[in-house]
Amino acid sequence: MLALKRLVTILVMLFLVLALLILLLPSVQTSFVGMAGSAESLYYTLLAAAVALLGLHLLTENLDSTLLRREMAASDRKINELKARLYDNQLEQQRAAERPPITPRTGVTTYPDQPLQPQPDPNPGTVPGQQSNVIIPPADSSSRPL
Repeated sequence: MLALKRLVTILVMLFLVLALLILLLPSVQTSFVGMAGSAESLYYTLLAAAVALLGLHLLTENLDSTLLRREMAASDRKINELKARLYDNQLEQQRAAERPPITPRTGVTTYPDQPLQPQPDPNPGTVPGQQSNVIIPPADSSSRPL
């Protein structure tokens, strides 16, 4: 498409230079009138060529513009899709950070680390099942060092 557009632009420029030469220089005009047969046929031919080139130029410009708009729309759709994915991923990470980790259910109850053998009683003078009633008096505040 770009090559066709450039070719049409070059043709339009060449036609413009040729038309300006014919209109502004009398010597060039007389030589072209001699080739065309009459001034009327020369101007009619220039007009027909101008209309054809103008139509071709408008067609290629509109086609190029349409293709560029389609590419932009496709790029915008892709950008929006990527933004949506990013938002979904961020939302999922935020939810995962807020909820506690899920532990798989195995059907087996587990307890924290507890020794399997009985531990010795920290108060050996007590009978199992009874608590000792030993009262520890508070320290005297006058005997404390300052």
